[in-house]
Amino acid sequence: MVSSSKIKSVDFYRKIPRDLTEASLSGAGLSILAAFFMIFLFGMELNSYLTVTPTTSVIVDKSPDEDFLRIDFNISFPALSCEFASVDMNDVLGTNRLNVTKTVRKYPIDRNFKSTGTEFLAGPVSKVIKHDDFVEGVYAEGAISLNAHNFDKFSHLHPILVVNFFAPWCSWSNKLRPSWEKAAKIMRERYDPEMDGRILLAKVDCTEENELCRRNHIQGYPSIRIFRKGSDVRDEHGHHEHEAYYGDRDTDSLVNTMEALATSIALESQKLALEDKSEKVSDKKPAPVTGGCRVEGFVRVKKVPGNLVVSARSGAHSFDASQMNMSHIITNLSFGKKITPKVMTDLNRVLPYIGRSHNKLYNQAFITHPGDSNITIEHYLQIVKTEVMTRAYKIVEDYEYTAHSSLVNSPAVPAAKFHLELSPLQVLIEEKPKSFSHFLTNLCAIIGGVFTVAGILDSILHNTLRLIKKVELGKNF
Repeated sequence: MVSSSKIKSVDFYRKIPRDLTEASLSGAGLSILAAFFMIFLFGMELNSYLTVTPTTSVIVDKSPDEDFLRIDFNISFPALSCEFASVDMNDVLGTNRLNVTKTVRKYPIDRNFKSTGTEFLAGPVSKVIKHDDFVEGVYAEGAISLNAHNFDKFSHLHPILVVNFFAPWCSWSNKLRPSWEKAAKIMRERYDPEMDGRILLAKVDCTEENELCRRNHIQGYPSIRIFRKGSDVRDEHGHHEHEAYYGDRDTDSLVNTMEALATSIALESQKLALEDKSEKVSDKKPAPVTGGCRVEGFVRVKKVPGNLVVSARSGAHSFDASQMNMSHIITNLSFGKKITPKVMTDLNRVLPYIGRSHNKLYNQAFITHPGDSNITIEHYLQIVKTEVMTRAYKIVEDYEYTAHSSLVNSPAVPAAKFHLELSPLQVLIEEKPKSFSHFLTNLCAIIGGVFTVAGILDSILHNTLRLIKKVELGKNF
């Protein structure tokens, strides 16, 4: 058996007999300071152990193929009418969605970006517009030509004034012209302007009467507007109230529509007899009261390079590119799911790491000068996904992006284009707490280190004091 004396020989902590030790005031003071220092360092280490420090890493985006990206937007166009404002989407995989309406809302605004009414629900119909068959030959003109000088006169004179705002260079205007003239002639014969005058069909050449067309917010050709007597009274925003016609453009359809309009203001006895007929007219919708539009809503797109385009679009109208102005202010353009305020409150620890570029273009204006024409405004966006994983394993997704914008001369109809480029990499932010073993290791290092350093300082101080006393004794002798 191993004797106890051999076991004692491996003792690292040999004891000094108490009667050989000596207490001193300097040692006591240093011990108190060391104890306070240990407590201070212990508190710092405990705080570090309880505090979670986010770590950032860059990894390959592992989003599933069927995952879609949500784009929220709120963009104001002071010179684009809600009548033709269209939101289109396309990508490199061949997806091409034109005039998205299900998740998009449009509100009329004035030139100062102030809202002037409720949501604009009307717009050009998507069906194929019917026209008369083309017949060569000369046809009589039945519609009266209006200009800026006589427009108000005729709108006050007749209970109903239906105006065709056209452009001679427009192919759709040229298709409409024969049937419009025929319909106007028929209505003049049925409702003589001198004897009856309930309704009058007229036309305005927008290439000659540019200001008159602009005053009535005409942006696409041809545009058929229905002015009722009294609608010339301006509202609080200074705009007229009238209707737009989006129906078929053949002679029969036009005549039937005009007949229904005329009978709607007939004598009271006639109204009762023709009530059912007038109710069948469904191609009349409110015309835009202002020339601007705020487009807001969201779309879902595949996570591949693509484009979000806002422009004037119609299947039966032409646009003068030189007169289009796509100036706009971006109130919101963000990607991914919206982070609710509650979630943001729960993530106060990582707020400095996310959200700084979530809405990079917030409240930025892109305005073209009045003399500029055919200007397309393009935004090139590079989007990076950011994932935050908290200690509770709650994943928060955020999409940040950089933006570079430019003004480009375009031969086509100007537009506001957002080119989307998604990064194949993503940023991963994780909250990794320190392990308890690491905390214990640091705690032992603090205690041992402070105790050792204090012992060294005490030894130096004690020997220095002894040396000083010896020197003093030597001087006395």
